[in-house]
Amino acid sequence: MTSHATHRRFRGAFTAIVTPFNQTGDGIDFGRLDQQIEHQARGGVTGIVIAGTTGESPTLTHHEYEHLVKASIERARVGGVMAIVGTGSNSTAHAVELQRLAAKLGADAALSVNPYYNKPGQEGLYRHFMTVADSADLPVMLYNIPGRTGVALTPATIEKLSKHPNIRAVKEATGSTDSCSEIAQRCPNLEVLSGDDSMTLPFAAVGAVGVVSVVSNLVPGRVSALCKAFLEDRWSDALTIHRELFNFCRVMFTETNPIPVKAAMKLLGRDSGVLRLPMTEGSPETLKAVQRALTEQSLL
Repeated sequence: MTSHATHRRFRGAFTAIVTPFNQTGDGIDFGRLDQQIEHQARGGVTGIVIAGTTGESPTLTHHEYEHLVKASIERARVGGVMAIVGTGSNSTAHAVELQRLAAKLGADAALSVNPYYNKPGQEGLYRHFMTVADSADLPVMLYNIPGRTGVALTPATIEKLSKHPNIRAVKEATGSTDSCSEIAQRCPNLEVLSGDDSMTLPFAAVGAVGVVSVVSNLVPGRVSALCKAFLEDRWSDALTIHRELFNFCRVMFTETNPIPVKAAMKLLGRDSGVLRLPMTEGSPETLKAVQRALTEQSLL
């Protein structure tokens, strides 16, 4: 099976975009969505990730999900950035359904997370992702995030999965440079991206080629510049940017994502800041820390 997007590479900065809700939280603000994707395109990111964890995908109805994905793909195409759609589920059948929908709507790729709550073994994870990859002519980025899902893909399982022609990349959010290093060594045909903003440069040092970033919702140009620097072997420049962003990245994860980043975008006038239950707004301490961090970055 050969994907329609085999010419695209999973290298550089990919922004896991927030889903902008209206003031009452009962609908998506598509005008704001358009502005946010345009901001990412101007910032030079390689692509956007739609309806991921940062986009509060568990709280979207199927109708909202389909409309969000369709609108985001159209806007990404205008901006010249890749559109990667979150299609993961803890039900393999549901993940297949979402994978086929993303392909039908014209996505460039899909982000497929470890099945959460079920806690399958490695054989179950292998069969799940192989079934998803077989279901549509669409590149897959595996999403390895045990902190959210309760289970991790091992480097050995990722190596097996990388033999599927549609499985093209992995978002490695284990926070382990050892895991990242082993995956990059075992899977030369698989592009590895950091799933944690503060680990972008450390992971690049052992073979990663980019990041799926939360912070780039706010500073797409800086995250893009960081990736460009290490991809061009300008490691000193990359280290300078890493140090400039390090504390900022840490602040954006003082509470569960996307609580801090949505607070930051509200302060910048770029989002309503509304989250859907069970997510709630940040504590007063978090909001103060976010405001200080934005000021230190000369954004406020």
